[in-house]
Amino acid sequence: MQPAKLQRLLQEAAVHLQAGRPDAAARLCAQARAAAPRDFRVLFLSGAVALKQEGFAPAADWLGRAHRLDPRSAPCALRLGFALAKLGRVDEAEKALRAAVQLAAGDAEAWDTLGYVLKNNGRLAEAIAAHRRAVELQPGRALSWYNLGQALLISAQPAEALACQARARAAEPAFAKAAFGQALALQACHRIPEARAAYGEALAREPQNHAARSYRLMALNYLDDVAREAGFAEHADFGAAVGETPVRVFANAPDPARRLRVAFLSPDLRTHSIAYFLEPLLAHLDRAQFEVVLYHDHFVVDAMSERLRARAAVWRNFVGQPDDTVEAAIRADAPDILVDLAGHTGLNRLALLARRLAPVQISYLGYPNTTGLRAMDYRLVDAITDPVGEAEKYHTEKLIRFAATAWSYAPPAEAPEPAGRSRATGAPAIFGCFNNFAKVTDAALEAWGRLLAAVPDSRLRLKAAGLGEPSVAAHINARLERAGVDQTRVELIERTPDLAAHLALYREIDVALDTFPYHGTTTTCEALWMGVPVVTLAGDRHAARVGASLLTAAGHPEWIARDWGDYVRIAAGLAKEAAGRPGKCHVLRDTLRGSPLLDHAGQAARFGAALRECWAAWCGRAGNRVATAA
Repeated sequence: MQPAKLQRLLQEAAVHLQAGRPDAAARLCAQARAAAPRDFRVLFLSGAVALKQEGFAPAADWLGRAHRLDPRSAPCALRLGFALAKLGRVDEAEKALRAAVQLAAGDAEAWDTLGYVLKNNGRLAEAIAAHRRAVELQPGRALSWYNLGQALLISAQPAEALACQARARAAEPAFAKAAFGQALALQACHRIPEARAAYGEALAREPQNHAARSYRLMALNYLDDVAREAGFAEHADFGAAVGETPVRVFANAPDPARRLRVAFLSPDLRTHSIAYFLEPLLAHLDRAQFEVVLYHDHFVVDAMSERLRARAAVWRNFVGQPDDTVEAAIRADAPDILVDLAGHTGLNRLALLARRLAPVQISYLGYPNTTGLRAMDYRLVDAITDPVGEAEKYHTEKLIRFAATAWSYAPPAEAPEPAGRSRATGAPAIFGCFNNFAKVTDAALEAWGRLLAAVPDSRLRLKAAGLGEPSVAAHINARLERAGVDQTRVELIERTPDLAAHLALYREIDVALDTFPYHGTTTTCEALWMGVPVVTLAGDRHAARVGASLLTAAGHPEWIARDWGDYVRIAAGLAKEAAGRPGKCHVLRDTLRGSPLLDHAGQAARFGAALRECWAAWCGRAGNRVATAA
């Protein structure tokens, strides 16, 4: 092809690309590549067009070739880094983006993209610095403010993250991602009603933002004004939004008795609440019956991760990888059962699980509600959290009540010995709540205010992430004032640097107060392990009945309240008893040791039996299909 004709072809392709017609541009680029397969201009434009079509693999190929032909092109290095990042090839992406910012130090987009990649590598301080450089260079770039806010949020700086999202919205009012980022930051600042509204706004602007829809569903669990019917409808809407479950034929042999490959998918296979409930099951699951595969999905890999990895035949980390890559890996592993441990918590893969990646898919442990997915076959619960005959209509999954309580708790090795407060005569009682403060509703605050009034001179200690930030604390103090709580009797405590210090704080309280309608799980177990009684209010749904399940398993159903008045009465009574109870904290730990919660071998056997039950049902259906086909 003559150089002039090639130039005209590339110019025409560029016009189509700029006009939003990437398919037309791609056809012209294909002609150009056939004529000049080693021309930098051809390969660069081909890669740029592929990026617009979200063809990240061919984009990385063509841009990589172009970059080798001209390593001094900053735009090429930038686009190559972006394509590699989208493919989850973060180390290669970082190398390309480092070249881009070196070649064009004033390019805000290059710094911003580098920050995005560093964030996925878990290098948050460097990521934040790169995003800050981007907003300094181009203060009106909304995407850079959004990305900076997201990095700050992951780095547990929610107040500044919220301010960044406000800057993003001011820079570009129609930028849908900024509304989503604002909702996330509001939720991290424990402003749940406002977060719900912001998620709604984000979805109105971008209905196919499945992450925003999922985070909104998580937020609904914290609110006490969401009827079960309305909550279920929104979960079912999520399932409809991500698409119908395709009919899949799996090659897995439908033999009910054979050894099964069971895969667990979670972003929390690290020092996290989920791990403390999963590890004892994996430790005791019969390896003659089950092969364990673990799919981690987070940049943090720590000592807990390594302990869990040692219990798995296969371990993979999917952090930063696109859904199509994850899908290919899971299908290649061919698990018989895939257990999702995230639900609608952050960093989930529910939109991918809607494609059905295994013959049997189960939701367990991480989320206190239905997923809304038709492809999620079962949910593992117990008869207290989900009463028989009453909970089924609020689930798309079939409920399997596999044990008296659905949890198996492994107390942390670093937990100090319990030591109840030694209260001098007349010393005030101290109540405490160490739950995620997003779970604390105004109704709970009002009840706690009545409790403080009922127990003279008593105090309340609230501990959660973000409470040390002045703006977050100011918002909480305003809520306390509206609820009629004497703020001089309330202490707000920021997160402690480590788990041992966190658990040691239980030595300084007499009674732990559960939240409502979203109960604590780990916090309740931790309080009991540290010898502190917990009072909970039982409600009408799983999230509001977890405390009832745990306290029943621990042998203390008398600490379960029927209403807020009962809650105040029980808590006040426990505070009165606490004055003479310092030595009894060891009794509570010993009682917990003998409970189903710490019967790890028994719980693992019951868990394994539930997996077998689910598998046998699939085998029956698969056998019927074979017989029909014959």
